[in-house]
Amino acid sequence: MGRRIRELAAEDRPRERLRQRGVAGLSNAELLALLWSTGGAGHSVVELATDALSACGGLTGLATASPVELEALRGVGVARAGQLTAAFELGRRLLADWPSGRFSVRGPHDVADRLVLQMGRLEREELRVVLLNTKNVVLAMPTVYQGNVSTALVRVGELFRDAVRQHAAGLILVHNHPSGDPSPSPDDLHLTAESIAAGRLLDVPVLDHLIIGHDAYVSLRDRGISFDRPGGATG
Repeated sequence: MGRRIRELAAEDRPRERLRQRGVAGLSNAELLALLWSTGGAGHSVVELATDALSACGGLTGLATASPVELEALRGVGVARAGQLTAAFELGRRLLADWPSGRFSVRGPHDVADRLVLQMGRLEREELRVVLLNTKNVVLAMPTVYQGNVSTALVRVGELFRDAVRQHAAGLILVHNHPSGDPSPSPDDLHLTAESIAAGRLLDVPVLDHLIIGHDAYVSLRDRGISFDRPGGATG
């Protein structure tokens, strides 16, 4: 049987260290140990957590590993893999809600700060639409497509469905590149151009298109693409 946290020396117990140092004073391995509680295969829970982090190349690798990959790690198994998967998903959902309530968009970084961590490590492409009111406050950020984001497969009209329903004053397109490279492809540029044209017809201006990679993003507006501005002016 693996050693439980209470069987460790008092000064090595993550819960005691949590009380003494606060959560910011704990290492990643100690936080994982708090989540798992018990060790296994003759190793303490902190040792198992340290091994899991090392095998995945750190916390980012652990957060993006599939449940099957997590289960294969020494001492992890189905139950601990499920706990990890749930914990990381809660963190991603918290990012979507933080700070609570609506937020204003003053530039592409305001959107990217929320979505790079959510979308940057997804295994397949997702296309989201950030809907804005007349004061550039976000009304919603629905996911409108999953799969290969290209003009051959994405129906441009679907990008505006929620915008029309919610009377949005403008929208920003956001999608990810699973490869990690946020450089725009010809398909990305084509989809952007078609969306801008459709937005002019529907009187819902497309204000930007963000492409998200691993820990980075590209704003096509910042790259010099001419987008609409609220009120019908182009920029």
